[in-house]
Amino acid sequence: MNDPLDFSGKVVLVTGSSRAIGAETIKAFGARGANCVVNYVADPQNQNKADAENVARDLRDPLIIQCDVTNPGEVETMMKQIAERFGGLDILINNSGIIRDRTMKKMTLEEFESVVRVNLAGTFTVTKYAAGILRNGGRVINLSSVSGQMGLFGQANYSSSKAAIIALTKVSARELARQNITVNAIAPGFIDVGMSKGMPDEVTENFKKQIPLGRLGNVSEIVNAALFLASPMASYITGHVLNVNGGYYMG
Repeated sequence: MNDPLDFSGKVVLVTGSSRAIGAETIKAFGARGANCVVNYVADPQNQNKADAENVARDLRDPLIIQCDVTNPGEVETMMKQIAERFGGLDILINNSGIIRDRTMKKMTLEEFESVVRVNLAGTFTVTKYAAGILRNGGRVINLSSVSGQMGLFGQANYSSSKAAIIALTKVSARELARQNITVNAIAPGFIDVGMSKGMPDEVTENFKKQIPLGRLGNVSEIVNAALFLASPMASYITGHVLNVNGGYYMG
């Protein structure tokens, strides 16, 4: 019997895959036979490039691409590079995101717009240009958040961007269905890597008390959700938001 989680021959792009959830996700697909595209955005210290190269060491003949997802020209170039190397794309995971928490009273317009630009406009731009190289039967998976479903204190920018990603997921699912491409979103709760990891201990403990399962999620639980949605097992699921939050939000 064929293994539904065997991605041999599939081409996978995970944006923002130099660290945290993105890094673990691309490594998981690579371990299951996929041809992997590791994406990072340049930074003054070149730390993101170094992190991406570290991730790539665990992959078989990966393609590493520097691309700012908010820059349409760079995104278009990235898709051309993928098409030239692999002939097309099978799985796109829009993972790139930033966070700049502050109460609305103190948040500047620039702080609001910068988060929306990366998280929402970046997801739109990458999906727009990826549509031209995504093969029939492809998969698009967007990273939303429980914050976009509940509206968390101090996250007017982040919550807005992640809520809008859910709407964008549904629109994309309708428009790309004609190519037999499914589009779904994963809405993580509080996970033990990345943004949640930087919370003060007392804040973490307070959130744990509100989570029915009583703990933070493991990054592997987000990765497993992505593997499922990208697999043949999810072939008739599109426009869906998969909550992976331990019961913190049950809407």
